[in-house]
Formats: sequence, C-alpha cells, structure tokens
Amino acid sequence: MTSVAAPGEQVWLGGEELLRVAIRRDHFEKIAHKVARMGDFKPEFIVEEAGVWEIDPRDTAAIATVNGAPDARLVTLPDGLDLPVIAAYRLLAARLDPRHPILLKDVLDPGSTSTDFLTALLHAAMNIGSLLCDGIGDAILVQGESAPGQALRLAYNVLQAAGSRIFKTDYVACPSCGRTLFDLQSTTARIKASTVHLKGVKIAIMGCIVNGPGEMADADFGYVGGAPAR
Repeated sequence: MTSVAAPGEQVWLGGEELLRVAIRRDHFEKIAHKVARMGDFKPEFIVEEAGVWEIDPRDTAAIATVNGAPDARLVTLPDGLDLPVIAAYRLLAARLDPRHPILLKDVLDPGSTSTDFLTALLHAAMNIGSLLCDGIGDAILVQGESAPGQALRLAYNVLQAAGSRIFKTDYVACPSCGRTLFDLQSTTARIKASTVHLKGVKIAIMGCIVNGPGEMADADFGYVGGAPAR
C-alpha cells in the first residue's frame, strides 16, 4: 500500500483501499475550475504528481529494481508498449511484488483518442473491466476518451459495472427474457425513478418467477414477475 498526492489531500492505494480514479495533468487543468461541483465523478489524483513507475513487464532488470525498493510504489505500463493491454498487465501483475499497487490504463496509445464515445467505452470496458474482474488493479486511468469529464464518468461507470466500487444505485434487469409477463421496461423506469437516490443499493427487476429469484440472489431488493401483468 502506498499514498499519492491528490488535489487537496493524500489518497492511499493498494491493499483494501478503494480503487481510485486518476487523471493526467493536461486534462485536470481543463476541468480544475469545476472540480468542486463534479460530485461523484471527481478525479482523485494526478498521474504526473503520483511518482508512478512505468515498467515493461518483460524487462527483468526493471522488475527486480521495483521489487527491491524499500517502499511500495505505484506501477503502470509505459505508453506505446508493443503488447496487448490485458496480456501486458497480467504479465506485470504476475512478476510484480503484490505490495506494489498497479495503475490500469484502457489504451496504451493516448494519441489515439477518438471522438467516437462508443469506441472509448468498449476499450475501457474490455481492457480495464477484464483486469478488474481478474483481481488486478488498484487505480484506473481512462485515456482513450478525449473529453476529461466524459473520461471520468466512464472510469467510474467501469468500476461500478465490474463491482469494484459502487457510487450509485445498481440495477440489474433482464429485458429480453422470453418468460416476462409484464412490461419490464416501464416497470424498471418507475422503480428507478423512486430509488435512484439509494446510493450503493443493488436492485434487481426480473421478468419471471422461474429464474428471477435465483438471479436476484445477490441484490438487496428484488422485483419479480409472479403472474400475467403482475
């Protein structure tokens, strides 16, 4: 576990600490005037001020150096690395002493940012989400999205979707279920309107009495279709 400088405070990384959301200095400067009004989508530390070690996981000497450091250090991959993101981070995690927290990036070519939000979303969900589900990562940086505010929202939503950090109400539904005997879409909308303020609560809206109870087992509250139109 280690601490890094953050706007107005220190944040801890690693161990049982929250997974944190990072931002680059140039992006932070674009939104610095409104950070106080960003609510749950604030950046939590600036990469260039965190003393991050960028390491090629194939570099045995570099791995030995960081593993031999007396204190835990925040480690990530260098941009431009000629390896797929997921494979590279898995190799890094396998070779790195577990006391060193890891900063995950969605893409390793920040110059490839696209105006297509769907492309950025897919890369972030696939790369960062897969690694989080593997139990890898202590902080994340979305750099494939060029708009700073949008990148931060995307980062937090990836954390929520992976079950790594909950910052809003979590809904689970099965709108394509063939056994659904009521209008699941309109029912879900009504339930969301009444419960969206319940931060951290998981609510399941399931279509049928056959599979619904089992599929909502890890939710805090559940709604299930019990009969036609009910």
